[in-house]
This record gives sequence, structure tokens and C-alpha cells, in this order.
Amino acid sequence: MSKTKNDYASANYGKKITGKRRPAKKTPAKAVKIAFLGGLNEIGKNLTVFEFEDDMIILDCGLAFPDTDMLGVDLVIPDFSYLEKNVDKIRGIIVTHGHEDHIGGLPYLLKTINVPVYSSKLTIGLIKGKLKEHKLLELVTLNEIAARDVITLGKFSVEAIHVNHSIPDALAFAIKTPAGVVVHTGDFKIDTMPIDGDVIDLARFAELGKQGVICLMADSTNAERPGYTESESTVGETFESLFRKAEGKRLIVASFASNIHRVQQIINVAAKLGRKVALSGRSLENVVAISTELGYLSVPDGVLISIDEVKNKADDKLVIITTGSQGEPMSALTRMSTSEHRKVQIGANDFIIISATPIPGNEKTVGKVVNELMKLGAEVVYDRMYDVHVSGHAKQEELKLLMGLVKPKYFVPVHGEQKHLRFHAALAESLGVPHDNIVIADNGHVLSVSRNEIAVSGTAPCGRVFVDGYGVGDVGSVVLRDRKRLSEDGIIIISVAVDTYTGDVVTAPEIVSKGFVYVKESEELFTMAKDTVYDVLDKFADNSFSDMQAVKSRIREEIARLMYERTKRSPIIVPIIMSVNL
Repeated sequence: MSKTKNDYASANYGKKITGKRRPAKKTPAKAVKIAFLGGLNEIGKNLTVFEFEDDMIILDCGLAFPDTDMLGVDLVIPDFSYLEKNVDKIRGIIVTHGHEDHIGGLPYLLKTINVPVYSSKLTIGLIKGKLKEHKLLELVTLNEIAARDVITLGKFSVEAIHVNHSIPDALAFAIKTPAGVVVHTGDFKIDTMPIDGDVIDLARFAELGKQGVICLMADSTNAERPGYTESESTVGETFESLFRKAEGKRLIVASFASNIHRVQQIINVAAKLGRKVALSGRSLENVVAISTELGYLSVPDGVLISIDEVKNKADDKLVIITTGSQGEPMSALTRMSTSEHRKVQIGANDFIIISATPIPGNEKTVGKVVNELMKLGAEVVYDRMYDVHVSGHAKQEELKLLMGLVKPKYFVPVHGEQKHLRFHAALAESLGVPHDNIVIADNGHVLSVSRNEIAVSGTAPCGRVFVDGYGVGDVGSVVLRDRKRLSEDGIIIISVAVDTYTGDVVTAPEIVSKGFVYVKESEELFTMAKDTVYDVLDKFADNSFSDMQAVKSRIREEIARLMYERTKRSPIIVPIIMSVNL
């Protein structure tokens, strides 16, 4: 790991990258193009496009959750303009697994580009739920595939490979073209004791490595962490220990809704100790219902009860599984912490386990929820206090093992922030992949990969599209900037009526302030503001207000200047001038 400082990106951009020199050929080697529309230098919003000649396939279509400065935004999805431009070439969408950062953007894409979707049984089940919610289920062709299945999409031959992750039925893909084989791991780890007993198919990765892989694209989320990721089965042992410790108390466990293995272990321990289980959170209820129906979750008869029934159960006979492990503002756990949950009131007899590690950037939000729960008297177990969470992503030793099996000629780290991608690149180099055969790409880059070379050969649109309520893409940077200003400095609305024929002011200026200052305590300031409006109107009166936009602009400028001089704040100024003819 001594070469983390190497500048892979700048060394590779804009030039051909070759491995061992070979004799020149009369005709150039065929190449597969790989376009990244999301998932690089960020967590979430995964979307990758593979193109060979006149055929394209899409791998995953996820979403990201908004940053704290994206006020009012519900979701962030990739920019689909590159796909819309090439819709006639797209042969299908292959999906690695059912997490939101890999399937959450699908309904929005399928509204404009209706192509077949291929994935495992559980993932297809979760996608069906999303499409039903968006009234698209009857319009889209969904195809279930299993590990080792091979599907043909145009000139692409795609083989599914079973991997372990924090959700069942996760897949990697071997994407075969006349240019060679590209292996994409999706999100994975090597779990030798998985809950479902189905170990990652390392044998198939080894077979592909012997046959020859031109490029490996591998999950980088845990590339900076040494060792091996713990087995999911270890969490069950911790749960039983903590459940026994909480004897006499009500148990509340917060986890990711899609972590079905985690839910299974909670149910198993609860049933063993004679506790009933209730679910709180719509997404959790949906995932549990789908997983149970498809046979991925086993719930003993009589263990699962409605959240409405918790008031009738003794605390020591109850476990509540809830969403909100990341402190999401509208999640069930957050509403519990603020005493706004309709069914669950937190008190001193609650033992709460947050079975997740905060996503980078969420630490403060999760900490706030923990503090509020403790203020209500609850005992809270969180983060690394006990082994209540294990990652679903491979650490360094697992990444090295996979790299050794696949033996790729070229390597592209994917799924992670810049630090993750660089650690993974350095790891590959330490295993013998030549420095010039490693590319750290970014969203918007288009790679060209052949048996002889790899190069950043172009760019593709890759912006962020904001989903706000029913609106998709109608909130942009200008709207977010205004929202930020409104949240910080408020708004001042100035209304006045003028006679455009005589130039007289018909009604005195009326000033309304929201989120700026309390009007009754700032009468002097608002009197000065009215005088400023009169001064501006006087200057334009001689021309009978022939250019009303100029009048509004001058009022906005003068009031903004006054407010900043007096308060050092910059509220949004909205002048409204009503024209009347008396």
C-alpha cells in the first residue's frame, strides 16, 4: 500500500494505456466502451453503461439520498440524458442486487426508456414493489435469472455469478464481448458462514481468471480497511447476548430495511426468547412482506404482530424492528426520538440497539438521534459499542483474494469515494497489476477497453437530478440556492400600487417579512425601507413607470443594500408593483 500517493487518474486521462508491448496489428483490436453515469467518487447513485458497436446494456440504476444542503429534496438520481440519446441501442438492464443505491432510480428511468430488466428472484421482487408504486408494473418486462445463468443481449453475453452481500441474491456479472471479458463484482464480500448457507462462487471467478479477463471492476467501499469483513452470523450471537442483558425491558432494533439477514437473526433470537416482533417503517414492512412471500425470510407462526398491538404486550415480551439507523429525518426511529411516533413512546424501560454504522457524513445526524433517545431515558447501544453490525463489503484481504483469482489485465476500482478508489488501486498494484493498467475513473468518463489497451476515450453527461415530491428535475441549483438563502436570511415581500398614467403612488408600500426579523421590534428599519421604496418610485415617476422591470430591479437593489448595511443579512427581496389606472 506504499503507492497510495500515485496519481493514477492524471497519469491515465487522455492517453492510451498499454500493457506488455505486442507487435503492431493491421486492424485495431475491438473495444468495449464503459460509461460511468454514477457511483464513482460518491456513495450511491450507481449506474454504469457498457457499449459494444451498436449494442448497449445498463448495469444498475440507483439513487442517492440528499446532502444536508439539498433543502427539500427527497432523492437524487442520475442524469439519464445519455441513455435517452442512445435509447435505440439499449438491449437491457442487469441489476446486481436490491439495495436502493442500485435499484432506486429504476422507476424514473423506465418511465422514459422501457427496456427489459434482468436480475435475481429477490431483486426482481423488490423492483416489482417499486414499479407497482409508480404504476409501471404492467408496462415493464422483468426477467428472473439465477447464478451461472447466461443471457444474450445483442452482442453481449452476460453471466451471473453468486456473491455474498448484506442482502440475499446478490450477483456479480461476467460481461463477454468479442473484445474480451469484463468482470463487475457489484457489492460483495466473502462470507464463509452466510445466513442462507450460500457461499460466494469463488470457483467461477477462478475459472474466468484462467480463461482470461481483460478488465476487473470491483467494489472499493472497504478498500482502506485491512483484514477480512466479519460474517453476518456473528451479529446473531451479539443479539442474543444483548437481548438477555435487556431482560425485563422492551427491545427496539434499528437496521437497514433491506438487510434481510439481519431481520432474520432478530426474529430468530426473539422467537427463542419468547418475544413477539413488530415492524415500524413502511419500507421495512414492504421488504419483509416480499422476502417472506418469496421464501427468503422465515417467520415462525405467531411471532410477527402488528405495530398497533404493541400497546397490549408486556415490555419484556416485545421486540420492535424499525427503520432509521442513519438518522433519516422522517424515519420511524427519528420520530420516536422526538416523541412524534403515533404508536411507540420511548421511556426508561426501552433498550435500543442501532444495528448499523453511520454512512460517511451521517455521524452527526445519528448522534443527535442517540442523544434524544437517551434524554427520554432509554438505554442505547450504537456504532461500535458491541458487534451489532458487520459490513456487507469486502476488506483488503478479500479484495486481494478476488484479484488473485480473476487475474485481470486491467483494473478499474468502482463504488466509492476518491479515497476508497485510490486505496483499491494501490492494492491492485501491490499484487502485480501494472501501474499503467489501472484507471481511476470519474462520473462522466467513458473508457475504451480492448485486449491491447485501456483509455479514457470520451465523456458523457452525468449530472444529478433532484426528485422533490412528484417533481423530477424541476429543482435545480438556482432553486436550491434560493432555498438556502430563505433558510438562512429569510424573505422580504414589498407590495405597492402605482398609477402608471399619473405616476402617483396609490397605496403606501406594504412590507411583509418572513424568517428575517420580527417586524414589531424593527419598526425603524421597516420605516427606512418604505422611505427607500418611495425614493425609487419618485425617480421613475416622470416616465410613468414605462419600464416596470427596471423599477422592481432598483427596489430590490436598494432594499438589499439597506438590509445588509443595517443587519449584515441578505434576505430574498420580492417587489410586487400593481399597476392601476384611476
